Amino acid sequence: MKIYKNNNVYEEALNRIRFLYDEFDEVVVGYSGGKDSTVTLRLAVEVAREKGKLPVKALFLDQEAEWGAVIEHMREVQADPDIDLRWYQIPFRIYNATSSIKQWVMAWGDGEEWMRPREPESITENKYGTTRFYELFNKIIEVDFPENTILLGGVRSEESPRRHVAMTQDTTYKYITWGKKLNPSKGQYTFYPIYDWSYTDIWKAIHDKKWTYTKVYDYQYMYGVSIRAMRVSNLHHETAIETLFYLQEIERDTWAALTKRMSGIDTAGKLSKDDYFVKELPFMFRSWEEYRDYLTEHLMKDGKMKDKFQKKWKLYDERYAKMNHKEKLVRAEIQNVLANDDDFNKLRNFTETPEMEDFRRWSRGEEVKYTRIKNRYIPYES
Repeated sequence: MKIYKNNNVYEEALNRIRFLYDEFDEVVVGYSGGKDSTVTLRLAVEVAREKGKLPVKALFLDQEAEWGAVIEHMREVQADPDIDLRWYQIPFRIYNATSSIKQWVMAWGDGEEWMRPREPESITENKYGTTRFYELFNKIIEVDFPENTILLGGVRSEESPRRHVAMTQDTTYKYITWGKKLNPSKGQYTFYPIYDWSYTDIWKAIHDKKWTYTKVYDYQYMYGVSIRAMRVSNLHHETAIETLFYLQEIERDTWAALTKRMSGIDTAGKLSKDDYFVKELPFMFRSWEEYRDYLTEHLMKDGKMKDKFQKKWKLYDERYAKMNHKEKLVRAEIQNVLANDDDFNKLRNFTETPEMEDFRRWSRGEEVKYTRIKNRYIPYES
C-alpha cells in the first residue's frame, strides 16, 4: 500500500539524507557515474552544504572496462571541491559475459596489460579480503571507514517488483525500510534515499538543477537507445552486452582497448542484437526447450557451470509447467546462456515482471483480479 504525502520525491530524499547525517558520523556515497548515483551524490552535497559537512565522501570502484566518457566524468567529479572522491583501482575478479572460455577477468590484475593506466591518486592495494566485486563495497566501508559509517546507494525500486518489496517491508534501521544491514554492531548500513523515484524524476532533477552527468547518456540517446534502456556499467556485464553493438562507433579507442583485453568482445560486437539474442526458433530445433538444452550442453565449457544451469532449467520446468506460452520464459533462459549469466540476472529480471508475479499468485491459489496480458501466462478464463 502506498502512502502519499504532500512532499515530492526530491524533498523526501533530502529529508531522508538529512536524517541520516544527523544519525551517523560518516556518510559515503557509492558512485558509479550512472544517473541514479549522480542524483544521490548531488542530493548529499546539498544536505552536507546545509549542515556544514562538505566535502561529501564518495567512492568509485573502477572496473577497468569502463566507458571513456565515465572516466572523463569521474575526473571532473574528483576536481569538485565539494566532493572527496576515493578512486579504487584494485585487483578483483569480474565476470566476462561474452566468453564461455575465459569467463573471468582480473581487473587491474598485477602484471597484466590494462585498458588504460591507473589514475595518479587512486587506491591500488586490495587489502579487503575478497576479490569479488559485490563484496568489496561492504569490505571497503568496514576497513577504510570508522564505525557509525553508512553508504548511500543510487538504487530505485521502480526497476524491480521484488526490489520494491524488499525496500518497503522489513526495517533496516529504526523505521527505515529502504536500506540494507552491513554490520549493525559497528553502525554500518547501506541506504537508498531515492528508492521511490522514477527514471523521469531522475532526469527532471538533473535538468532542473543543471547537474553534470556522464555523456554516455547523450551518446546513447543520439544512437536511438530508449531512455529506460540506457545503462552505464562495465562494458562486459551481462546486462550491458547491447552496448557492444555500437561502442565501436562511439568510442573507438575504448573499443580497441577492450577487444585487446578480453576474449569474446570482438565477436559479440560484430553481431547485431537479433543475431546475438535470437528471436526466431532456428529451423533445426523442434522447440525452444530443445534449443536451450542444446546451447547449454555445447556452449558451457565449465562442467560446474553447466550443471548449475541444467539444474535451474529443471527447477523452472517443474515450477512453471502449467504456464501458457511458456516459450517467453525459455527464451529468457536462452539469453542467460548466451550472456554467460552465472548469477541469472537476465532470468531474474524476467521472472520479476508483473505478469510472472500474477502467475505465481494464481499458482498459489490466490485471486488474480487483474491480468496485465490476458491469459498469456495464466491458464484460466477471466
